[in-house]
Amino acid sequence: MSRAVAINPWPSAPEAAIRTLPAFPDLRAFLAHLEARGDLLRLAEPVACAHQMTAVAMKALRAGGPALRFEAPVLADGTRADVPVVANLFGTRERVAAGLGLDAAQVPDLGAFLAALRAPAPVEGLADALSRWPMLKAALAARPHRVRRGAVQEVVEESPDLSRLPVQTCWPGDAGPLITWPVVLTRPAGTRAEDTARYNAGVYRAQVVGRDRVILRWLAHRGGAAHHRSWGAAPMPVAVALGADPALLLAAALPLPETVSELTFSGALRGARTDLVAARTVPMLVPAAAEMVLEGWVHPGETAPEGPFGDHTGYYNAAEPFPVMRVSALTHREAPLYLTTFTGRPPDEPSVIGEVVNDLALPVIRQQIPEVADLWLPPAACSYRIAVVSIAKRYPGQARRVMLALWGMLQQFSYTKMIVVTDADVDVRSWDDIAWVLATRMDPSRDVVVLENTPMDYLDFASPAEGLAGKIGFDATTKIGAETARAWGTVMGQSAEAEAFAERLLEGRLQEGRL
Repeated sequence: MSRAVAINPWPSAPEAAIRTLPAFPDLRAFLAHLEARGDLLRLAEPVACAHQMTAVAMKALRAGGPALRFEAPVLADGTRADVPVVANLFGTRERVAAGLGLDAAQVPDLGAFLAALRAPAPVEGLADALSRWPMLKAALAARPHRVRRGAVQEVVEESPDLSRLPVQTCWPGDAGPLITWPVVLTRPAGTRAEDTARYNAGVYRAQVVGRDRVILRWLAHRGGAAHHRSWGAAPMPVAVALGADPALLLAAALPLPETVSELTFSGALRGARTDLVAARTVPMLVPAAAEMVLEGWVHPGETAPEGPFGDHTGYYNAAEPFPVMRVSALTHREAPLYLTTFTGRPPDEPSVIGEVVNDLALPVIRQQIPEVADLWLPPAACSYRIAVVSIAKRYPGQARRVMLALWGMLQQFSYTKMIVVTDADVDVRSWDDIAWVLATRMDPSRDVVVLENTPMDYLDFASPAEGLAGKIGFDATTKIGAETARAWGTVMGQSAEAEAFAERLLEGRLQEGRL
């Protein structure tokens, strides 16, 4: 039943460093690593950027297949693009972990390490201080590093034509080509280009609407939108990195606290500092090792209808006005690659990343709510709208306390519509276990918590009002103390001796359910 997660709480020596894979300074180094493992497939056949590319990537992802490199992407006018396309980069948990420099089994260890960086325990003597050398090394490695030249500026186009880039149109109902893996860099008004600790790096999709125009879809609560508001009546400089290294891609995709710079965090993930170079036409620093960078400005009040586009919910979202970026330059490598993905009903690449983030975030959640044994965000539920959490229950009402703590203390759960709390003996990743405890440990008249008018993702059209919705929690734990006046049932289980006997007796005799 229960899923035991063994976590090494702390690497105790420098040789027990976080990464077990080498640092990947750029996308190409990561692709070379994947190809050496037989985890990259090159496709020489012509594939249309409209619909066909998405269909191929989706089929590969759902089969647990390799990353893809499309050598002959076909543009909307029928011509072949000069730039190869990389897709399905993080289509498996193993590749997401590799992007973090780890084997998949080590992700919980990294989560514990990052939790310790976030809230380190007091040092107890010299031996303890020396044992924390990996933490200090990671913190020092996290600071971005400015360089004079970068591969991303081998070619500078100050009159770019974005229609020549192999940008996907993912779904038949989409409004047009959509840049799906951009790392959008912004900074607040009143800062200098060198103030990289104040930068925000977010993955905000960008609709191409002209030779030098894109629409940036940043929601009001995101860092990019907050920076935009801070500039008031002044234009805001923006840089969009396309084909960043895996650490920066994943740092930009993670739900980090607002006070944590994704550029700094990516250094901790990578195990090496992020090299930044001055942009050519805007006062910004940009990733020196990216494949391409769009530079430009967002002017106050300049918006355009964005969408509709297929979204992670499995539905098209409505067209809405979002800021327009005027592209002042496209810089890129001599022979660049274009990185893309698709978003749709899970499984998709964001949901695979979300599964790894689930394990990565668990130690941080335990810092806030220590009784949490395990937590699962089912990918099928859009990766965040349902949570199943197991706890080490000690007192009546504890399950409700955990529900309210998740909703109220941790921002990433503010859009979680349903929480199921179970005992620690339950495998929260097993729908069979979840159904069993809901059927046997939960009473609808006593064990259901319903909240009204709470924050909700406006994409949830099931909500009675845009941005406001209800939440529901189910206490599927064993009831103790004042929670019940009845004797509680005892869970059945066979003796270990009998189980071992059955194993020995039938070993090698059971095949496909028959003796």
